This record gives sequence, structure tokens and C-alpha cells, in this order.
Amino acid sequence: MSSARFALLSLFSALLLRTALGADPVFQFCSTSRNFTVNSPYESNLNKLTSFLYTKTPSSGFGLGSISHVYGLVLCRGDTSPLECKACMADAGAEIRRRRPLNKGAVIWYDKCMFKYLDANFFGQIDNANRFASFNVNNVSNPAVFNRAVKGLLTGLVEEAYTMPKLYATGEAGLAGKMKLYGLVQCTRDLSATQCKQCLESAISALPIS
Repeated sequence: MSSARFALLSLFSALLLRTALGADPVFQFCSTSRNFTVNSPYESNLNKLTSFLYTKTPSSGFGLGSISHVYGLVLCRGDTSPLECKACMADAGAEIRRRRPLNKGAVIWYDKCMFKYLDANFFGQIDNANRFASFNVNNVSNPAVFNRAVKGLLTGLVEEAYTMPKLYATGEAGLAGKMKLYGLVQCTRDLSATQCKQCLESAISALPIS
């Protein structure tokens, strides 16, 4: 990585490194160009589904459901409390409707949760379409050493996460001096363990750390 800037690739299935909690979403996408009309059955079902997920998700950190042809999924970061999860879900549900008011499919990421809905069943499928990269603009003194540490940490976390019920793992690695590197990987729990491993490995391979 000649620029010595470390890029974090975040997928729907959620390969994430820790960042500071912010009020604004990290990113958001439209998942389809199809729209619904105001006061339509689709809008009513989307509202009902959002309320259902808001109630269902916080206790476990994950929820999915469908009403008619509206499918929705919420994932909270594995280290969030039920209260934090509920608050993040409330923000995500409101903000995605503000930004994509009539779209039949959208996905939004916050630091502590993500919310996706669509007018087609996407459960149990790796989402390679909705992905983005964000950057830590701080430079490192030895990119080669840093990149090896990143790859080693994330590879180990993947091996742990895909065997865990929550498909989630965190860890840290020592760097020069007293500095530490922190990592977090997580998959949505509608994926199988094999799918989770495949998705996270694909995400790591896309990072500029070779």
C-alpha cells in the first residue's frame, strides 16, 4: 500500500473495523430503482415491518422478517447493548426513509447497526452489490509491517467468527511500541457458516494489504 493509507471495505455482511460512533450514517444505498407510491400497500407493509424489526431486534442484535412482498433485515454490531441497538435501529429506520422516501429497496449503515429492506427475498444470500470503502486518513510508519498485522488479525478473526452462533468476533494485535490494532468481523445471521466465511474472506482479499 504505497500511500500507507488503510482502506476498510464494509460489506452488507459486515466486515468492520471499529470506528467512533457518529450521529450520521456511515453509508447508504438504493438497492433497486423501483419505487412505491404514497399511501400504497407497500408503504403500509414497510412501516409495519420496520416497527416489527424495531421491537424484535434489540434483544438478540439481529432480526429479519417479511410482510407480503416487503423483506427486511437488521443487524446490530455484536458489542452493542440492547438499548444501543434499539436506538440505532430507530435512527436507521427513520433516516433511510428520509433519504430514500419512495424507494422499494435500500440499505443503510451506522457504526452500530445496519438496516436493509427490499421488495424481493434476499435472505440467505451474500450481498456483493451493496458495498463501500471508507478510509482512515492517518499514515503508518511501516506499511508492510502494518499490512501483515492487519491481514493476520482479520484472518484469525474470520476463523473464529464463522464458527460462532453470532457469526461475530473481535480481537487485537500489538504494533510498534504500545500501539495496538483492533479488529471486528461480523456476518448477518441469515447466512450459513460457510457463506459467512466465504464473504469475509472475499472482503479481506479486497483490502489493499497484500
